[in-house]
Amino acid sequence: MTLPPRAPRPGDRSGRWLAGAALLLLVAVVHAGNAQAQDADPFSATVTVDATADTAVKARESARLDGQRRALAAIVERLAAGGAPAKAPKLDDKAITDLVASFEVANERMSAVRYVAEYTFHFRPTELRRALRSAGIAVTDDPSKQPDPKQPQEVSKPPDTAKPLVLLPLYQGGRMARLWEDPNPWREAWDRRPPMPRLVIPLGDAGDIAAIDAERARAGDAGALSALAQRNGGDDAVVAVAAMRGAADKPSGVDVTLRRYRAGQLIDTRNAPLTANPGESEADLLGRASGAVAAVIESGWKKEPPAGYDQQGTLTAVLPITGLDDWVRARERLATVPAIRKVAVVALSRQEATIEIGYVGSIDQLKASLAGVSLDLVRGDPLWRLARTGPDRGQ
Repeated sequence: MTLPPRAPRPGDRSGRWLAGAALLLLVAVVHAGNAQAQDADPFSATVTVDATADTAVKARESARLDGQRRALAAIVERLAAGGAPAKAPKLDDKAITDLVASFEVANERMSAVRYVAEYTFHFRPTELRRALRSAGIAVTDDPSKQPDPKQPQEVSKPPDTAKPLVLLPLYQGGRMARLWEDPNPWREAWDRRPPMPRLVIPLGDAGDIAAIDAERARAGDAGALSALAQRNGGDDAVVAVAAMRGAADKPSGVDVTLRRYRAGQLIDTRNAPLTANPGESEADLLGRASGAVAAVIESGWKKEPPAGYDQQGTLTAVLPITGLDDWVRARERLATVPAIRKVAVVALSRQEATIEIGYVGSIDQLKASLAGVSLDLVRGDPLWRLARTGPDRGQ
């Protein structure tokens, strides 16, 4: 087999996606050199693989086995006589491996538990035809009946061609937010999940890191989120903020806030609070939380923005404070809320700040956004009030 994938080296940081630049360059050269031969060779196929396992080595092996099986299925459909769809013969992994003459790897990336790459498999023509005929699958031996490589070929596509959502797992610990940094147990929980067709978790490579960081993701930076979504093949970005409750070694729960952006603009906010089970570890709790978020996405989170996000409004609210420094911190917190467009001071004392808030969306959507920064908007008489719900609510 040519150019096997590289194994992770000691010192590779878990949760950080790596690519062997020299290896990819060599693979790209080989891949380009074989491109014309592959186009004309009905016994070759290229597939994209994405696998998750306990280690990168196990994920790579699982990806290779899955890739060669899918490549075989593609070739069987191509070779089937009469143009009728044909199913690949029922062969075990070893039998399929014995049919592979060689393979190449391109665009290889891996983390501690996930492996993504493009594999090109070249099958042995004589052995493959023999295996297909033994399985009762008729194949054509006439080269004139093979697809003309110079003509565009019709490629079957899945019926759902909607672009996926690009999800950023943002871990909030105290005042510090982590996205690409280690440790990020929230990101690790997503690494352990099987891939979803409607969801892309960015690889965290150099391009992703340059596009956005934790602070810009938390603040809803329009340009950064739009660029990050586009480079990962999507239109919409979902910032999933997980804020743990209780001590890390004995969590009491987790508050997950989902903020969905399109073209950098906030179009929806949802909350998913979970209470920890007795004795449940942080990793297990975050694993359950990722499942809850996945269920929201799998249930068909609609592409259209919810009613009200084209609305704009203002309200006046009173925020209790303990002094000028406390007000400055509160103002910084309000500035991170994507739905808020303006905060103007109406009156300020040592005990409270009366502010005018300009926002987009409905009142319920504003409440949901404020909950993401541990603030509760409560209707008063005659003014609204902002109550703190986070660790500093007693200040």
